[in-house]
Amino acid sequence: MLECSIGSLAAVSSFFFFFFFFFSLLKFGVWNQASMEAMRTTSLARPLSWKDSISSFLHSDYDTTMQLQRGKSGPGLCAVAPSGFGFVGLKGNSRSNQLCPISRPIKRFPQCCIRSALTSHYYLGPRRPTSARAIAGKSAPSKLSDDSGENRIQARAKRLQDAVGPNKTLLDAQARVCTGPTQTRPLDEAQAYKVLNTVLQSGRGELPDSEKVSKAQLGAFFGAMTLRANCFPPPTRWSDGERKAMSELWPALSKCLPEEVLFLADPEGSIMGEPSDVGPNFSGKSPPDVQLVSALRRVMGGGHLEQEELANLLRGVLPLQGPKGEVSDALLAAFMICSRMNGETEGELNAYCMAFDDELDSLPVAKVKSLTHYGEPYDGNTRFFRSSLFVAAVRASYGETCLLHGVDWMPPKGGVTEEQMLKYMGANTSLTLKEAVKLLEDKGVGFAYISQREARPSLHSLVDLREHIKKRPPIATTEKVQRYIKEF
Repeated sequence: MLECSIGSLAAVSSFFFFFFFFFSLLKFGVWNQASMEAMRTTSLARPLSWKDSISSFLHSDYDTTMQLQRGKSGPGLCAVAPSGFGFVGLKGNSRSNQLCPISRPIKRFPQCCIRSALTSHYYLGPRRPTSARAIAGKSAPSKLSDDSGENRIQARAKRLQDAVGPNKTLLDAQARVCTGPTQTRPLDEAQAYKVLNTVLQSGRGELPDSEKVSKAQLGAFFGAMTLRANCFPPPTRWSDGERKAMSELWPALSKCLPEEVLFLADPEGSIMGEPSDVGPNFSGKSPPDVQLVSALRRVMGGGHLEQEELANLLRGVLPLQGPKGEVSDALLAAFMICSRMNGETEGELNAYCMAFDDELDSLPVAKVKSLTHYGEPYDGNTRFFRSSLFVAAVRASYGETCLLHGVDWMPPKGGVTEEQMLKYMGANTSLTLKEAVKLLEDKGVGFAYISQREARPSLHSLVDLREHIKKRPPIATTEKVQRYIKEF
């Protein structure tokens, strides 16, 4: 009930925000007669009164479906569509990595639409985008599939060693146990048996690939269980149900789990009740794994790493190379989850923030009078309109240089991102940092989008791992850094 009320309030607030935004433009003449004349001189824009558009919008009937329509390309930041333009609703399919239109009753948007300089060339306002083609030059507008009506995001190379899972049963358990000392919710007996039996079935090869438990999931789950057993306060340590299920099923599990997972489950050979030398003697199978094992022995015991030590570790294991890589999915997943559950020190947060600052040489600096920097959650929106791209494009058209950054898709939400919207419009989303600087400095553009894929390939290689560990890793918890900044 409360969630529905909040959702309704947010939707109503969004509507009134944009209504009063357009009303203020009309009242104060931001879009003046000269601007309208500039649009009318184009062959695609027909004369259209903004007041008539708003009036048409307010008195229009409900549509039964929201059709996904594409306007024609042309040169500017704002354009009037040559015919009625339905407001496009997009949603992200988190499992198939697709962007598709939403079909549901909705009011028809006015016969006008904000068009980015990345794909359109109408002129409106003081900035004339003479170099807009530089942004869109390498990409054509994406096409909708004739049979499915969905805009497919370009497939990414998988960066995990195994291409199975993630298993939903274990993901649900990870959501409960892979969190902090006070927020963790121990599994009851029925839940613990269900989870461990699922792991056992997967290890024996009794589940299809789509339902198997991945090594990354195993690492995150058993690493978290070990940290809880070693360091957490009594309310969030193992429950009686967890202890009973583990005691009964561990003998069978120990025969089918990978060696690195056996290490994570009992690194000192003292948790499971049965003497074992696998954990104490395990050192890793590759140089990156040796680094991770050494760090995990401390982190799973409640310890921390020094700033430079952690930075060197991150540079040694990233970027992930997929099936041919040397880094164990299980060990890295356990390290990321346990580091977050342990609570990062100031030095560790510094390492996570700055380890890859010079990954692609020194950062170029744009020579502009001011720069508005937009940093939205990388996993996108699934319920509400994401306005940053709209706002940045409009502000750039009036001389305020704007920079956005993000990814094409990111778990756990897997929502609509700026990169998906730009790609749908045909923009080039693979700009290098130097190319982005040139666009920011160009007085005819003043707008750029940088993908993490191009700017920080090492960090971007963790996208698939994030889907399997359920919770955000320390690298994605910027609010913790902001907490330290506020103290100065």
